[in-house]
Amino acid sequence: MNTEAKLPLLLSALLLLALLPACEREDRRFREPAPSSGATAGLTVSGLHPADPTKGTAQPPATWVQNPYADNAYGVAEGQKLYEAYNCSGCHFHGGGGIGPPLMDNTWIYGSEPQNIYADIVEGRPNGMPSFRGKIPDQQVWEIVAYVRSLSGLLPKDVAPARSDEMLTGNPPSSTPREQPHGPEGVHPK
Repeated sequence: MNTEAKLPLLLSALLLLALLPACEREDRRFREPAPSSGATAGLTVSGLHPADPTKGTAQPPATWVQNPYADNAYGVAEGQKLYEAYNCSGCHFHGGGGIGPPLMDNTWIYGSEPQNIYADIVEGRPNGMPSFRGKIPDQQVWEIVAYVRSLSGLLPKDVAPARSDEMLTGNPPSSTPREQPHGPEGVHPK
């Protein structure tokens, strides 16, 4: 083979090597273990306690769990589908609040970090939020967590969904301005 014939093969090989480490924004993980096996162990997510409001204060966990879908547009879109499929909108009304608290604002009673939202879903909360432990696989919980964070502008714009599948009543999550979350009554997390 002469040099001229090798040039297209070499260029093709270089192009392939350049595309291999492509962006993980659209990475689709179909079978992976959930990173949350110890996500809520010993985690106090709020100073609020249903039986004794004077008991303890919120303590940040020793280590933070990184949501694998926080920067993954496909995972956030799957979380949006799951949010509807598990009828989260039945209480949270597509993020605007209703029976459950709104998810589109900057007030987070139990914290806005991914592991806090994970604990909200898995453990449930007093006065209404049921526990979904054992009912939703961990991978799906993390996808829902990513979508819920996108509702209040806590994810990058290129990851948040640009539109929802229900009737458009407001701006899509990708155009939600970023806000600093805080706890109830002006308590700001560290």
